[in-house]
Amino acid sequence: MTEVIWETICNVSDINKNTGVCALHNGEQIAIFKVGKYDDLFAIQNYDPIGKANVLSRGIVGDIEGKIVIASPLYKQQYCLMTGRCIEEELELKTYQVRSHDGQVQLRV
Repeated sequence: MTEVIWETICNVSDINKNTGVCALHNGEQIAIFKVGKYDDLFAIQNYDPIGKANVLSRGIVGDIEGKIVIASPLYKQQYCLMTGRCIEEELELKTYQVRSHDGQVQLRV
C-alpha cells in the first residue's frame, strides 16, 4: 500500500476568507482558495486556459446554483472549485487534494 504524502504550502491564516493564493507545487502554479463559513479549502491549476495566463488565484469567488466557483479575472469564465469544470465552456481544470492540518495548508503529493 502506498503511503499518502502531504506537502505543507502555507499557514491557513495566510489566506484571507473567500480569496485565493498562488503556490508553486512540483513545478506547477496552483491556486488555493479558502471559502465559506467553515474555511473550506480548494486547489486548482492557476493557469487560465482561455486567458493563457497564470491568474486564477486572483479570481472572484462566487456561488452558482450551490456550486462554489471562481471567475477568471481575465474573461470571467467560471470554474467549479470542486470539479474544475467550466460553467460556460467545455473545459476542465486540474484539481488537487488539499487539506488543513494543524493550521497548515497541505497538498497531496
